[in-house]
Amino acid sequence: MGRLFGTDGVRGRAGEYPLDAPTIRRLGAALARALGHDGGVRVLAGRDTRESGRWIESELAAGIRSVGGTLVSAGIIPTPAIAYLTPRMGFTAGVIISASHNPFEDNGIKVFSGSGEKFTEALEARVEHIMAGLSEVQGARPDVEQLDYRAEYVEHLLRILPASHRQTGVRIAVDCANGATTTVAPRLFERLGFEVQQVGCAPDGRNINLACGSTAPELLAKTVVDAGCRLGIAYDGDGDRAIFVDARGRIVDGDAVMLICAKQMKAEGRLNKNTVVATVMSNVGLEIALREAGIELVRCPVGDKYVMEALVARDLSLGGEQSGHVIFSDNLFTGDGLATSLHVLRTMAATGRDLSDLAAELRTYPQVLLNVRVDRTVDLKTIPPVAAVMEDVERRLAGQGRLLVRYSGTEPLLRIMLEGRDEGEIRRWAEEIADAVTQHVKSQ
Repeated sequence: MGRLFGTDGVRGRAGEYPLDAPTIRRLGAALARALGHDGGVRVLAGRDTRESGRWIESELAAGIRSVGGTLVSAGIIPTPAIAYLTPRMGFTAGVIISASHNPFEDNGIKVFSGSGEKFTEALEARVEHIMAGLSEVQGARPDVEQLDYRAEYVEHLLRILPASHRQTGVRIAVDCANGATTTVAPRLFERLGFEVQQVGCAPDGRNINLACGSTAPELLAKTVVDAGCRLGIAYDGDGDRAIFVDARGRIVDGDAVMLICAKQMKAEGRLNKNTVVATVMSNVGLEIALREAGIELVRCPVGDKYVMEALVARDLSLGGEQSGHVIFSDNLFTGDGLATSLHVLRTMAATGRDLSDLAAELRTYPQVLLNVRVDRTVDLKTIPPVAAVMEDVERRLAGQGRLLVRYSGTEPLLRIMLEGRDEGEIRRWAEEIADAVTQHVKSQ
């Protein structure tokens, strides 16, 4: 049996290991024990709209109760709401039951600490260690106490868009992916005075992320154009990411959102150290556009967990991923699609510019990716012919492109990624590096 926790909590097919009832119960008991409170542990749970969410919540509650703790349910609510509410409502930890953008058959369990941050790998390892020594947890599923905290979460969000920046009567389209944001987003935007065209707001337990949401924004784009909306916003199943559509139906991804918000935050004096965190997958165009605006870009590995860690370590206020996970640390140390939406709307109101105009400031550079099969992994800098070619390509890029060479973690491949102004040019340069690797690494 391998590790229970993956890169983003416990994930799997609902009803099968690790999301079978006995394992979930043992997880609940181990979680309560790992928190070290000897009873009195209070866990706040939220879930998305998957049909498996309610029974998973009950099994988790049974495990927590077996060691003297309690689980309180906030019902169907976005992931960032649990991160926000857990410390403010005095809970020991928070749990979200969701598989984000995955289909309904999947589900997951993600844990937040009492401070509202994702569990550390050390705490996850402790939970797994305790689980290994636990026997099966017996007993009927308990009745779970239900508390509605949506109003508290909405009040927190409203503070992002001050009254002076609200534009009554503006028509927007909102795609909730038939997921967790269906209980919050429509009423939030209507309360702000927007005229809302709803997409993906009729969950039935099985249609979450089905041809809608941030991973399939085509329906939203059509709705925006057909209904004459000023913009569209698409969330994923648990509401921690947002992808935008401009008035012409064109997709605006996380890179463009980070540029738009970073420039406005700098103008308002809210961009700490004039620095933004992005992952290695963000396009070099973002790096160049930020540099031209006097903003530094710090890169980290892929995953919003690593974005958060970099923000905390460097005391920064903005970071995110191309996929639409954007973290505004002054609001919350996790991605929040609704908060991201309000920051974009705030920028549009403050500048008087449309989303298409703001997003046009990001020039996305062509990208070429080549895979080279290798027999072993060696430090390419120690092989002079290969190192020389890579250094020469870096010189040719001259700050107007990016070279990323890394070994695959799952296959015997070396991945060569180049971004630059001319696709044909960077493809030739990538092939030069690939040829050098093929000639010198395999012959060593």
